[in-house]
Amino acid sequence: MIRKIYRSLLAALLLQGFAMAGYAATLPDYASRFFTGLSTLQADFEQHVIDANQKPMQHSLGHMWIMRPGRFRWDYHSPYEQQLVADGKRVWSWDADLEQVTVQQADEVLTSTPAMLLSGATPLEQVFNFEEIDTQTVLFKPKSDDSNITDLRLVFTGSVLSEIIAHDSFGNTTTFRFTHMTRNDPLADELFQFVPPAGADVIGDAQ
Repeated sequence: MIRKIYRSLLAALLLQGFAMAGYAATLPDYASRFFTGLSTLQADFEQHVIDANQKPMQHSLGHMWIMRPGRFRWDYHSPYEQQLVADGKRVWSWDADLEQVTVQQADEVLTSTPAMLLSGATPLEQVFNFEEIDTQTVLFKPKSDDSNITDLRLVFTGSVLSEIIAHDSFGNTTTFRFTHMTRNDPLADELFQFVPPAGADVIGDAQ
């Protein structure tokens, strides 16, 4: 279950990187106003995961930071302490209860998600089909079958991103609700640097 949630989370996060890179010319006005000129973003989040039978699988709370290009950090505070950090080269996943760190090269992670072009120059239209499905929601469907994500919905309140809803091929739905969101506040580089805790089991290439 953690693996599925991790992929849904990563895809949603990286999609925001796409939006920062070049949505302004094609998104509806409310979304363009939010993403145009965006360099940093942070917010509290609430994450809900339900399965294909609408049975709750997980409810989590935390805080996230994003810095363009290609850096982000999501800290889960409850029910378990977990951390997901992208430093621009690697993606680190830390589970405090398991005392385990998983690290992957960013290029390897990105090739398995719809957001493979986070820092690239390929037009968004080559990766997603997208459409406005109501006055505050944009639907994105990956053109490739390489990802477990079947579609993503970005929901706005006014010109502020309030929710990301991800559906996957297992029938799960992952919803992120954001509060106390701020954009373009200065963020320290140290936020996106990860050092494995002493004694942690490190899986992957940390060099």
